[in-house]
Amino acid sequence: MTDLATKHGADSASDDAAPDADAEIIDDVDATDEIVDDTDAAPEPDAEADSFEDDAVTEDAIAEAENEPAADDEALETAVVEESEVAVEDEALETAVAIESDVAVEDTAVEAVESPVALDPSADAGSDSTAATAALAEATAVLAPVPAPQVDGGEPTDATYAWAPAEPAPKKRRTGLWIGLAAGAAVIGLVAASIVLIAPGTSVAGVGVGFLTEGAASDALTQRLDQTTIVLTGEGGDVELTAADLGASIDADALAATAYAEHPAWNVTQWFSEPIDAIVHLDAAAATPVLRAAAPSLYTDPVDATLEFDEATVSYITTPGELGTGVDVEAVREAIQAAFVAGDSRVEFTPVQADVQPETQAHVVEATAKGLNDIIDRAGFYIGTERVVPVSREVAASWLTVTPGDRGSFDVSVDAAAIQPVVDTIAATVDVAPVNNSVITNSAGTVLREESNGTPGRAVDDTSDFAADYAEQLTHFDPVFELPMTEVPFTTVTLARRVDVNLSTQRAYFYENDVLVRDIIMSSGVSGSATPQGRWTVNGYSRSQNMGCFDGAPYCVENVPWVTWFAPDVGFHGASSLRSSLGFPQSHGCVNMWDSDAKWVYDWTANGTEVNVHT
Repeated sequence: MTDLATKHGADSASDDAAPDADAEIIDDVDATDEIVDDTDAAPEPDAEADSFEDDAVTEDAIAEAENEPAADDEALETAVVEESEVAVEDEALETAVAIESDVAVEDTAVEAVESPVALDPSADAGSDSTAATAALAEATAVLAPVPAPQVDGGEPTDATYAWAPAEPAPKKRRTGLWIGLAAGAAVIGLVAASIVLIAPGTSVAGVGVGFLTEGAASDALTQRLDQTTIVLTGEGGDVELTAADLGASIDADALAATAYAEHPAWNVTQWFSEPIDAIVHLDAAAATPVLRAAAPSLYTDPVDATLEFDEATVSYITTPGELGTGVDVEAVREAIQAAFVAGDSRVEFTPVQADVQPETQAHVVEATAKGLNDIIDRAGFYIGTERVVPVSREVAASWLTVTPGDRGSFDVSVDAAAIQPVVDTIAATVDVAPVNNSVITNSAGTVLREESNGTPGRAVDDTSDFAADYAEQLTHFDPVFELPMTEVPFTTVTLARRVDVNLSTQRAYFYENDVLVRDIIMSSGVSGSATPQGRWTVNGYSRSQNMGCFDGAPYCVENVPWVTWFAPDVGFHGASSLRSSLGFPQSHGCVNMWDSDAKWVYDWTANGTEVNVHT
C-alpha cells in the first residue's frame, strides 16, 4: 500500500505518464481476464464520495470518506467520470469508464466491491480507516506489473510486481430499468391525459376537437365560428363580413362539454364518431345595424306609427306606420350555419329581402291609445263597482302626459298635483252617517216593536296619499281607484213610550222616555157612553173601520180612519168628517181626533203601549 501511494505520487509529476500507466494497468487486466465487468478507473476520494449516493455503505464509511483529504494527484482527479457525462480528457480513463458499463462481473472478490468503502490512496495505514481500506484492498487487489528501473538509459530490467488496490466497483448502470420506467411513465401520462381529452376523430359541426380538453375545444369552436366569412353578392356589391362582425354565436362551452361527455378519449368505442350538431345563433337586433352599414343600398326606411290626442273628440287617435325593406337576418344565419357545419371558412350569400318593421309599430300605438282612452272614459274613485266620485274626460286627459319611450314604446306620466283637488272632495261626497236601530218598549223595558233597522255608516280613510297613489296607478292604465273605507257602526236606541188621556182637559199627552213629545186635542165620550177610565194597553189597529153599523145599533159610521184600539170597543180614531170642533165630550166612547193626528198616533204607538185614561 505504501509503495503504491509512492508510485502514484511519482506519476503525478508528469501529465502524460499517469494516464499511460493507468492505461497499461487496464490493458493488462483485459489481457489476463483478472478484472470483471463493472470495474472503474481508480477514483479520486471526492469522486468516491459521490458514488455513495446510490450504493449501500455504512454511515461511518461515508463520514470517513467525506473527511479524507483531497488527493494530490491531478491526473487521477481528472480520471473520474461523473454519471452526468462530464467531459473526460484522459483517453485511458475514458476507456476505464466504458468498461464500467460493458464488462460483466465474474470475480467474486470484485463482486464484493459493489458495496464500496471509501478509499484514499494517500491515507496512512495506521489511520482509523486502515481496517476498511485494507479489507477492500485485500479483497480486490490485482497484481500489476511495476516497470523495472532503467540502467544507464538502456532497456528496463525484469519487471517487479506490487499489489495495486483494485478499482472500487462503479455504480451499476440500469439502462433497461430507466428505459422501462420512462416508457411506463409515458404510458401513465397517456392514460392520465385520456381521462381529460376528447376522443380522436370527434367533431362538432365542421370543427375537429379530438385530443383536446373541453376548454381548448370551446376556444377552437368559438375561433372557427368567428373567422367564418360571409360574402354578400349581387346588388350592393361584394361585401365581406365575419360571423364575429355580425355577433353570431354558439354555445361553445356546452358543445365542448357534450363532446367530452359522449366521446371521452379513454373510451375507444367512441373514437371517430358521428359529428355533433351545433346551432348558430344570430341576434337580429345586433346584426341588422352591421348589415345596414355594410350594404346600405339594400335597405329602405320604415315609417313609424303615431299617437296623438284629439281635443275635438277628447280621445287619443292613431295613424298606422309603413314597412321598410332590408336583409333577411335569418337567411344570413342559415348561411353561416351551413358554412360552419360544412367546415367552410368562407361562403357567398345573395341577400334575401325581408320586411323591416318600424321602430314604433302599429300594435304598440293601438294598445297605448286603448289604455289612455280607457283612463279618460272610466277615471274616478270607486266603492265596489260604484263610481262615487266620477272624473270628466277632459279633467282626466289633463292629468296625462304621453312621450316617446325606448324601442318604439311610450312613457305615460301623470300629474299628482292636478289630481289633488278632486281628492279633497271625496270625504264630503262619500262619508255617510250611520242610521241607528230604535225599538219601542213599555215602561218596564219590554220591546214592543222595532222602530227602525240600524244601518252602519261609512267614512273614507286618510286621503293624504290618494293623489300620488292614483297617479302611479294610472301609469299602468288602471283608471279605477278603489276607495279604502271604514264602516261606522250604528247603535240601538230604546224608546219607552206611553199615552196619558186627560178627560178633564180633553187632551191626550204622548211621552217618550218620560219626555212629552206631543199633546193632541180630542173629544171623549159623552155621559152614558163615557170613555172608560183606567190603565189600558194598545191591542190592535184598523186602517179603516165601520162603527155601529149593525142591527139595533144607535148609530152607524162607515170608514172611520186610523183606529188604534186600547179598550173594549174603544180606541183613538180620526173624526174630521164627523166633527167640526173638538175639545169637549161628544163621542160614543172613543177618543176622537183630527184625522192627521189619529194617523200619527196610529204610527207612533205599538201593540202593548200603555194608555192611562183619567179625569
